[in-house]
Amino acid sequence: MLAHSAVRAGLVAALLVCSSAAAQSFDPSALKLLQAMGREPTTLARYQYLIHEEPSLRSSDQVLALQFMSFSQDELGLYDQAVFSFPLKDDLPEDLKLPTSADWKSADAVDTIVALAAQRHLVMVNEAHHDAHTRQLTLELLPRLRALGFTYFAAEALGTDDPDLAKRGYPTRKSGTEYLRDPLYGDIVREAIRLGFTLVPYDNGLNGQARENAQAQTLYQTVFAKDPKARLFVHAGYAHIDKATGRLGDLQPMALRLQALTGQVPLSIDQTDFLETGLDTSDAYHQLEHTFPSEKPEVLLNRQTGQPWSARPTAYDVNVILPPSLTLDAFGKYKYGYRINGEGAPLPQVMDHNEMQRANWLSLDGKRRPHSIGAELCRGTIPCLVSAHYFGEPNDAIAADRYAIMGFNESTELYLRPGRYRLRASGSDGHTLSESSIDIAPQ
Repeated sequence: MLAHSAVRAGLVAALLVCSSAAAQSFDPSALKLLQAMGREPTTLARYQYLIHEEPSLRSSDQVLALQFMSFSQDELGLYDQAVFSFPLKDDLPEDLKLPTSADWKSADAVDTIVALAAQRHLVMVNEAHHDAHTRQLTLELLPRLRALGFTYFAAEALGTDDPDLAKRGYPTRKSGTEYLRDPLYGDIVREAIRLGFTLVPYDNGLNGQARENAQAQTLYQTVFAKDPKARLFVHAGYAHIDKATGRLGDLQPMALRLQALTGQVPLSIDQTDFLETGLDTSDAYHQLEHTFPSEKPEVLLNRQTGQPWSARPTAYDVNVILPPSLTLDAFGKYKYGYRINGEGAPLPQVMDHNEMQRANWLSLDGKRRPHSIGAELCRGTIPCLVSAHYFGEPNDAIAADRYAIMGFNESTELYLRPGRYRLRASGSDGHTLSESSIDIAPQ
């Protein structure tokens, strides 16, 4: 497995926002790869391009291609595949001692964070951009923090080119960066609008310290300079939530800069130091999960003081540990593979029915129900993308859920809230292959 630091992941993530960052960070061959990706008409087409090109790239460019393949898989609903493709592992502190059950106990992450946030004006939660599971916590926190009086919600993926977003009630492709195309991220934005949050775009096309400074300055000017008593909830990437240097090298993270501008000490919540990245049970994540098993996102509280555990107490306040969900059944319950021919079309190797399993956490504690889909929706064109759109929303709206079907024999499930949907299958060029209406009944 590959091991990458959050620093490199953050730099790569910035490329999705601004090509000038790429020009500063990558050599001509990498830039050529990025430019070729940018010419592809859809995420599915970009994913196919990367599959086709990656084996012939030199090793340094292969790493870059694999990272972008992972981002694409996440956007296409291939959530487990995305994590397996990019097994991100932070470099943990050398002197770190993992907590023991004698001194620490498990507690519900949402309940604990809400209690910690009661007297705060600034709460920050991070995500790993390729791991949609790290978006579940923010989705669950939104109504709880709104009830506490938080009225502003800032999300790194939001852009400034969609002034009608809040009025319309749902995000589209022009609402932000490509991360927003993940249905879970779209769900976060929809929920924030429904709850009456004021949305705050704050990311920029910069890189390095200039990016951290500009992010903090935008949040300060947009929120606290106008409303000093404001309560702001921020959903950010990786180490931008840190209140000390370290994970970004010598850079001062956005949270540290914002604290200096506002005088408000953020409640910083980390989800990326301890992530499930594969099936190796010897890593720190699995050691924690084995000691403190839980079916929900959890934090650890000291049995004597009640204080939450943080692996980096100067940088952030608490670690959230997500329950394990990865399975090789995400690749099919039969041995399966495909190859790309000269025209870029996948060819099936196994013609048996092949169920592609998706994680149970996608039910969002029963709020969403599974709906079966299969390759027959693709009308003979493989690969294809099957998307469920809320009824009445256009094709460029962020889907309620979607999944890229890569083989003629594949089937899987979409996870959808009760209601009516427009089920659409489209090819790599974005053209519609089939369309129908479905109704998801309440439990």
